[in-house]
Amino acid sequence: MLSLHQTSSLNSLFLPSHRKIQHYGFPRFRRTWRNSMALATKPLLEDGVLRIDGRDTLTEVPENVVVSPAMEGAVYLGAAAEEGKSSRHVFKLGVLRDHRLLSLFRFKIWWMIPRMGNSASDVPKETQMLLLEAKGDKNETFYIVLLPVLDGLFRTSLQGNSSDELEFCIESGDPEVEESQFSEAVFVNYGDNPFDLMKDSMKILEELKGTFSPREKKKMPEMLDWFGWCTWDAFYFDVNPQGIEQGLRSLSSGGTPPRFLIIDDGWQDVDNEFQKEGEPIIEGSQWGGRLASINENSKFNSSAGLSVNGEINDMKDFITAIKKTFGLKYVYVWHALMGYWGGVHPNAQKTKKYNSTLLYPSQSPGNLAHSNDAAMDSMDKYGVAMIDPNKAFEFYDDLHSYLVSQKVDGVKVDVQNILETLAKGYGGRVSLTHQFQQALEKSISKNFRDNSIICCMGQNTDSIYSSKVSAITRASDDYMPKNETSQTLHVAAVAFNSIFLGEVVVPDWDMFYSKHYAAEFHAAARALGGCGVYVSDKPNEHDFTLLRKLVLPDGSVLRAKYPGRPTRDCLFNDPVTDGKNLLKIWNVNEVTGVLGVFNCQGAGSWYGVDGAQNTSPETEIKGFVSPSDVEHLEEVAGEDWTGDCAVYSYNAGSLRRWPKDGSFDVALKVLESEVFTISPIKSYNQTIQFAPIGLVKMYNSGGAVKAVELSGEDNCRLRIEGRGPGLFGAYSSREPKTCTVNSKDVGFNFSSKDNFLTLTIPLGRKSWTLDVHY
Repeated sequence: MLSLHQTSSLNSLFLPSHRKIQHYGFPRFRRTWRNSMALATKPLLEDGVLRIDGRDTLTEVPENVVVSPAMEGAVYLGAAAEEGKSSRHVFKLGVLRDHRLLSLFRFKIWWMIPRMGNSASDVPKETQMLLLEAKGDKNETFYIVLLPVLDGLFRTSLQGNSSDELEFCIESGDPEVEESQFSEAVFVNYGDNPFDLMKDSMKILEELKGTFSPREKKKMPEMLDWFGWCTWDAFYFDVNPQGIEQGLRSLSSGGTPPRFLIIDDGWQDVDNEFQKEGEPIIEGSQWGGRLASINENSKFNSSAGLSVNGEINDMKDFITAIKKTFGLKYVYVWHALMGYWGGVHPNAQKTKKYNSTLLYPSQSPGNLAHSNDAAMDSMDKYGVAMIDPNKAFEFYDDLHSYLVSQKVDGVKVDVQNILETLAKGYGGRVSLTHQFQQALEKSISKNFRDNSIICCMGQNTDSIYSSKVSAITRASDDYMPKNETSQTLHVAAVAFNSIFLGEVVVPDWDMFYSKHYAAEFHAAARALGGCGVYVSDKPNEHDFTLLRKLVLPDGSVLRAKYPGRPTRDCLFNDPVTDGKNLLKIWNVNEVTGVLGVFNCQGAGSWYGVDGAQNTSPETEIKGFVSPSDVEHLEEVAGEDWTGDCAVYSYNAGSLRRWPKDGSFDVALKVLESEVFTISPIKSYNQTIQFAPIGLVKMYNSGGAVKAVELSGEDNCRLRIEGRGPGLFGAYSSREPKTCTVNSKDVGFNFSSKDNFLTLTIPLGRKSWTLDVHY
């Protein structure tokens, strides 16, 4: 058996040879980078046991498994095949038992969901992240992450078998791309904070692989901070200009004006030979259409009789008109990675130059082991006309430059994982994904000023680890308003997926209906998701009372700083089917924390997991909430923190003072939620203790507060900088003498019972300075 110090020289030996294969993609390079995590010992493979921080993690490790150093204590796991070269291998890594674990796996080709367990037999095929909880020598908790990564032209995933053996599957997706030895297939790291562990691991992988960039280095599109409307669930394929105008008008009428619009599928010029006019529609044939030109279809030109405040001749006139009429800042349009679901028409006059080839997808055995997908089944049947990879940039540049000429500001690019199924003869799935991703991001950077792209159906690691520029990716299956069993699963899946995806992109939570039995559940989740907020309401079907909890009168939203993720004590509990646990999601703002609690039990079940145990819609589930559930609260608090927090309950409208490590219980029925603002109480001038809550009628109230400081010559004035009108609240140890907003006196209320100070920020105040005089 090879130990760590013995195998460092094997890196060059086990690197795949690519001399005979054209390799599209990013070069490997290594730079010096220091990991912020202090690790006691390096993982060590000895006598068939992989030990991490002294803990036996994998036992009965086969002799063909090797450990190679990565950086700063992290390592790679790899293996050599005895049977020789192949385009797909499954290697055993060893027995994994007695660890609480969380896996994120693709249950469909497009989408990930979580699975919890205690041994390798609980790890599904197509696992893309595996997090373990372990105990050290002094019974302290630490965490181990195993990330199957890209190794040259091969992509890795994890899986377990019935003997509790953890395995990794490594495949190229092209029978001509073969190898037998792999040294960098699975990345392993550990630390005492699971969220810092993920962040540090992605930083290391960025430096070692060079194929992607972490979220913190990417430019964030400005549309994230504005309320939006997507046309999909409002109209589906029947989207039209008249309906868009009607929807924008009705949303604006209730004081929640959308500033961001996605014109989803249905605007493009598509030819579909499988849908004949006048004949019954064949189920699934809608996905057989192929793009016939980069222009809009007849619904969006003068023949449609457009009428937004004057004569409309084309898409440019239409978008110009709705921007002017409704104050839209950003208009995005949808397109598939391959142009349309069925690709780009190979014979249409306007698309022949892209040299498309009709291909029939071939899925990996790992995908076929899980759930079928209707769109994928249709593409298997009707084929996909794939753009010549050498023409990819030309296609995207033509399309995007045309859209810019029509006043479009960005794109939502869908169906991205399709590339893994079309890789035969093109150098493999990793190479093909790199090439198309490079072409796409180059065009985005050239044509749109604001990194204006939302990625969708791109949750495979081929795409994730090829993302250098793209900053937003859908983190869940579609929002499905008519599917009663998917509402709680949607929220839970995004929260858990964000542990992994959130280090590379801003996870997109998708649209939702504001007028829906689960609307409050979805709205509360998006308020603390750190994501864009947009609905897909049908025109004149809005719940403005709900929307005003998310949207300010100017159309902006109070977006939290980070991706919303499950709290540490929720990571290894199943909040959907175990019948006993609530889901808690944490985030922070500039000076406050925010914590959402959700009952996801009893409404549905995960793929491959039996239904909820002994739960019904009327069953209350109890849990505990603590200010310490919010990670990095000390950084938010800064100096002069008393150690206590002001905790504001949104639904109850109540304020309480609570020690950081204290806890209180909460009970919720299925599809009920509660949002708590957690604001550190700080001491000012040794006489005043104060903690802002923010705009208390908004779910993420603390998102309205930018800064608090002591000011004035007498050191008896607190100055709070913020934005948005409405009822402002704060914890104050003393009753103020006066309060002013932008130097004008305002009335206030103060409750000595709970030290709750409230006052109204007048309408029209987009940003304000509140002075509290003591």
